[in-house]
Amino acid sequence: MSEAVTATLRYDSAERRRATYQDVLDAPPHRVAEVVDGVLHTNPRPAMRHAHASSSLGTKIGGPFHHDAGGPGGWWIIDEPELHLGEDILVPDLAGWRRERMPVFPDAPYATLPPDWVCEVLSPSTRKLDLHGKRAAYGREQVGHLWLVDPADRTLEAFELRESEWVLIATAQDDAPVRIRPFDAVTFSLGALWPPK
Repeated sequence: MSEAVTATLRYDSAERRRATYQDVLDAPPHRVAEVVDGVLHTNPRPAMRHAHASSSLGTKIGGPFHHDAGGPGGWWIIDEPELHLGEDILVPDLAGWRRERMPVFPDAPYATLPPDWVCEVLSPSTRKLDLHGKRAAYGREQVGHLWLVDPADRTLEAFELRESEWVLIATAQDDAPVRIRPFDAVTFSLGALWPPK
């Protein structure tokens, strides 16, 4: 092998160093830092419509499932938890764990137990990562349900993991009533996620 080729290979290996938790800790505090497939991704904090959709969905699901208010309870519903799943470090917009799987809420800076449900709110800066890298990681870790909320299109797509494949189980748009697994014990209007025009 020539010296030029050897030098290129060394340079490429150095450039492709796998990101670690230290890279997440060293990221600017005003950015959301995640590691997917060994690559560090930093994105700005969510914009207002994104934050509104996420917060509103957390309220609609958190009340009956996290706080037992008019629903069956039995879940921990958390905004933007940091998940350490294998070498990936992910920050979904929302995640939920059944309390039977996580009976004691962890006193730790991050969770290592994969959630039972995650929700990603799509935005232009995160859409590709959410739909490809993170979705694959959630499937690999056997997260049972994935919801994708798109504030621009005013839609929700719900997927269920079946035999390691994501299967679309429901869609909703605009002000449609939502009653979708794993939270099908209650119904809410998808319109609650969108700010008034």
